[in-house]
Amino acid sequence: MQPELNDEGEQDMGTTVNFQRPDGRAVSGYLAQPAAGADAPAIVVIQEWWGLNAQICGVADRLASAGFQAMVPDLYRGQSTVEAEEAHHLMSALDFGDAASQDIRGAVQYLKARAPKVGVTGFCMGGALTLLALTQAPEIDAGVVWYGCPPLDYIDPLKIRAPLQAHWATQDEFFKIEVVDGLEAKLRDAKVGFEFHRYLAHHAFANETAVGPGRIAATQYDPVWAQQAWDRTLRFFGQHLG
Repeated sequence: MQPELNDEGEQDMGTTVNFQRPDGRAVSGYLAQPAAGADAPAIVVIQEWWGLNAQICGVADRLASAGFQAMVPDLYRGQSTVEAEEAHHLMSALDFGDAASQDIRGAVQYLKARAPKVGVTGFCMGGALTLLALTQAPEIDAGVVWYGCPPLDYIDPLKIRAPLQAHWATQDEFFKIEVVDGLEAKLRDAKVGFEFHRYLAHHAFANETAVGPGRIAATQYDPVWAQQAWDRTLRFFGQHLG
């Protein structure tokens, strides 16, 4: 399911834009603009495994309401789904290294030409890609990870130069808290500047669509923890992006 767009390619606060990857290939994304205009600080938002859907566009709109330019690159090239099996198929077919070093870095470079500073944030699959992008895109000024992590062997912490914040669920069955502890130790050993926050919550606790009979087992939206994590995220980006 793609977000509904009008004839001008707009949805709510945003529009569809095209940008170039470092290798020169053209890709597209959803760009939400704040009232402050095109010179505001910017954030690249990385999707969950569902694709570029209305929920993740809503995240970009939320950041735009807070004063940031926010872009969601379309990593699945127009594909999205509401079915977990198909989402797993789409995620499995994604080249994570290419997505981090080309799509996400290209989005960062696009925004860097318009904004004084650019951050990256992502959820679930997007959280894992945020960590990878921090090792692949030196242009990133700050990163916020939401309950997602690649295999620890894939992360070279010595390449992470931007400040990092992360939000984890202690009852997460997809990204076990023991893995989070291992990541924390790895970052600390490399003297990366980071802060981790743990919540007594389940996976996808900040996704307002993870409610009701249609949600995946082991995911659960929690509005209280989500608000606290969002408050911390906005303060962090305000501090490091301006």
